[in-house]
Amino acid sequence: MPLLGGIRPPIALLCVLVLALAGLTAKVLGPAGEKVVPEAVLSAQQHFAEDGAIALRASIDERVADLNRTAAALNEGSPVEPERVLSDLGKTYQKWTGTTVLDLETGKVLAARGETIPLGWLDKDVLTGGKALKPRMVRLETGDVRLMTMAVLDFDDRPQQLLIASNSLSVPAINLGQFRSMAVVATGGEVLATAGFEQSEALNSDQERKELSFLQKQMSKLSGRAADETEQNPVSAREPGSRGYPGVSGSLVGESYNGRIATAGYASLASSDPEEKQSVGAGLGLTVVAMLPVVQQQTAAPGRELYGLLAAGALVVLGLFAVTVLLVTVQRPLLRLFLESRRLARGDLTRPVAVPRWGEAARIGRALEHLRVQLGGAADESERRPVKTRLGVRGPLALTAVVLLLWCVPVGLLLNRTDDSVSVPASMVSDQRDRTDLVADRVRRALNEAQADMVSTSRLIHGDDSGATTKVLEAGLREHTRYQSLYLLSADGDVLARAGEEPSAGWSGEEDLPPVRVVGKGGKKPVIQVGAPVPDRKGETVVGEVRVEFLNSLLKRPGLGEVRVVDAKGQTIAASDGFLAFEKLPRDALADVVRAGSVPVGAGPVENGLLFREGSGVTVAAAAPFSGGGVAADLGWTAVSWQNAKDFQIAAYQLEDRSVLAGLLGLALIVVCLGWVFLVVARPLRALATGAEKLADGDLKTVQYPRYQDEVGAVIRSLELIRQQLQVRKQNQARRLAEPQPVVRGR
Repeated sequence: MPLLGGIRPPIALLCVLVLALAGLTAKVLGPAGEKVVPEAVLSAQQHFAEDGAIALRASIDERVADLNRTAAALNEGSPVEPERVLSDLGKTYQKWTGTTVLDLETGKVLAARGETIPLGWLDKDVLTGGKALKPRMVRLETGDVRLMTMAVLDFDDRPQQLLIASNSLSVPAINLGQFRSMAVVATGGEVLATAGFEQSEALNSDQERKELSFLQKQMSKLSGRAADETEQNPVSAREPGSRGYPGVSGSLVGESYNGRIATAGYASLASSDPEEKQSVGAGLGLTVVAMLPVVQQQTAAPGRELYGLLAAGALVVLGLFAVTVLLVTVQRPLLRLFLESRRLARGDLTRPVAVPRWGEAARIGRALEHLRVQLGGAADESERRPVKTRLGVRGPLALTAVVLLLWCVPVGLLLNRTDDSVSVPASMVSDQRDRTDLVADRVRRALNEAQADMVSTSRLIHGDDSGATTKVLEAGLREHTRYQSLYLLSADGDVLARAGEEPSAGWSGEEDLPPVRVVGKGGKKPVIQVGAPVPDRKGETVVGEVRVEFLNSLLKRPGLGEVRVVDAKGQTIAASDGFLAFEKLPRDALADVVRAGSVPVGAGPVENGLLFREGSGVTVAAAAPFSGGGVAADLGWTAVSWQNAKDFQIAAYQLEDRSVLAGLLGLALIVVCLGWVFLVVARPLRALATGAEKLADGDLKTVQYPRYQDEVGAVIRSLELIRQQLQVRKQNQARRLAEPQPVVRGR
């Protein structure tokens, strides 16, 4: 008999799943060995390196775009003297270490500003071919590396000129914290620039100098390893199905010294959009490495590690008991009925049917005994009493489910539960603070760049030709996705030229208005305006409206939680998640963190971090006011972030999550295995019992049709054979009664 279904497969599956779940529980909840560095710390270093790579890539792309945009605008206007070009460029953007204009025909330097730019690297390959005018990295005589950006100035009445601007590939000007260092690494592992080792001149003891030397060597070694790792394809480097940073990123663990272990995160420069091929910074093959020495910490309480082994042992015991219940109360009676029914169908009526004690099996067994008597030709004079089966097979199934739930519920809801006493590494609070400061710096620089764009655009507006002005505005809107509209306003507030959407608000011609302001209070979203007056045209102003969605995209960073930018009154201007315009922060503690960060300390307000415990939860929050220069530094805005400590990869929270997962897997085991038994065995067995009793009561017309090729189906087939035998027997008896009996006469 093929047993494609029946009672045996689900019971066997139950055994296998119980043992597998017990092994998994022992592995993920039991002693796993002491980790050198908590995963939460390593993930934080990885995210910090990603933030640094994003900042460096955006800075490089912005500088290249500004130079190309300026050159394109100059080419559309009247010829400008080289000295005037460099002067206006320096007044608009303070981002290049040196600028030079040279004649392409003669190679003569026409004008130069700032750092002297060497020209020995200029050759035919730089100026022609498929890579013409592509930015190049050039090493100076001092050993420093500069990124050379080029653009051609093509005036009608003059030979072509080459505009060259150099800027350093230094570490982004972000707060690295007290002990962190960062490096920019080229392909092959060459360190181009570092930050965080500047305190070497202030060291007084030999011990401090030795530790600094150790950290510098570790930075060199880890940078080489990171450069090798970033050679991978970004798709194959990450885990299947995971998203996040578009480039290659990860974490590394170095050597230890004086009780501290060097940990590092690395990230290759990658475009914010994987399909975007315009990013210059992403094509330079650079990698950012962030290193932090941390003190080794105990990952979990020793007592909790034994809980996993105890839970696994308890599951094995309860699982064996559940399997035994199913074997004794369901499988064994069903197999006995199968053998008895097959014996009767073959005509073996010599011994009585072994009737099980209870349930549907007892009903079927008693019906088979009555059918055996009927097949033997004897009158069935015994009174067949109905067997009471309120639960039947459902009773053992319910008992088995309860037994397994006795393991699932405590493990999922009680084992390894955490409270507000969970220890959070101090580095997580400092990382939250430093990364929030980095986000604040990104938003501040973006607003400064927007205002610089308006200054640059205002210098390109000449005359009263509205068509030419519109072209300038449309070009600026195409090159920068941060704006939703650009327009030129007169002294009376009239729109003289526009590109993009309709202006959301006017711009007064008063001189004391800030170059960056927020309007639109009471509307659906804030409107951030940046403006710059047009030179030699009194009252006219070039205004750009920055998309709130653009600022929101700058705030979305993995591992940082929810991030918002609030003004001096604590009203929300932008957020990484959804928000209502100008709404307050959701917690009073967050408002206190913002106020504390806005208090002037020394040269100005500083960022701060805080860990506060509310109920059974732990929250890490940080606030970083805008500082560092530029027009956006005077806005009084603050970037504030917060997240539940459960989002960190802390051992205690990981054990809690794994315990919940083990309990859920146990519930899935119950549903799959016991549901299988109920659908394939319990329900058909109940229907079989009803059909057997009807057959025993004399219903020979109903055909017993098997639906499954299993034990229940085999019993049904035997009953059908018995029904046919009884039917033939009944027809023979009726035929004998209908035949005339012979008459016997005496002599």
